[in-house]
Amino acid sequence: MNYVQLEYTDLALASLLVLANAGLSLVLNLGLARRMLLATLRMVVQLSLVGLVLKSLFAVASPWLTGLVAVTMILFAGREIMARQERRFDGLWSYSLGTGSMLFALTGPVRPDPWFDPRYALPLLGMILGNTMTGISLGLHTLTTGLVRDRAGVEAQLALGHSRNEAFRPIVQAALTSALMPIVNSMAATGLVSLPGMMTGQILAGVDPAEAVKYQILIMFLIAGGTSLGAVVAVLGGAWRLSDQRHRLRLDRLK
Repeated sequence: MNYVQLEYTDLALASLLVLANAGLSLVLNLGLARRMLLATLRMVVQLSLVGLVLKSLFAVASPWLTGLVAVTMILFAGREIMARQERRFDGLWSYSLGTGSMLFALTGPVRPDPWFDPRYALPLLGMILGNTMTGISLGLHTLTTGLVRDRAGVEAQLALGHSRNEAFRPIVQAALTSALMPIVNSMAATGLVSLPGMMTGQILAGVDPAEAVKYQILIMFLIAGGTSLGAVVAVLGGAWRLSDQRHRLRLDRLK
């Protein structure tokens, strides 16, 4: 397969676009320049380190090392979910909620040989985690914001004898809709409006476009399933956490 090898000068030239964005933030007083530059630096360092780690993993192809890296990715994804929340769950529950909602099978249809081949498992996991993380973050944010905003109405329904499921239902529905809307929009626009990253990368690497399309369709199915599962577990778990057995609203469990 033929591909165009990038030089560091090419990356430096492309980085001028980020600097231009930071400059616009300063001119328009958006307050994003510092965060944007730090995020860019963090991305470059993380990807550089990941490249070295993946190169070593591909050479060894150990199921234990692959599993260790996968668990580490899931743990960091759970941490990132809660770091993005304006109102976080109190205690270790927040960490386990974000992490546990992402434990799902993802490489079955690919059937690599060996089955734990990190060349397949880790990139697939990374793409699915990234999208699932966004969905769960949006769902939990909508849930906590909605319960705080509509606290009086929810408590009034509970006081009138409604169960917590009945009182929470509109907010839970809104949270799940918010979590799933990005993947729905992404699937609707894929192909006509956008060519996703994996498909584009494979085409640039010389893979037949028809084969690249098959992989992209598989990835979209996995992302949709993972996002749905993760969002349902996280939002329902969050609603359960913010109430108790006496059907009371427990916003004191939020930081």
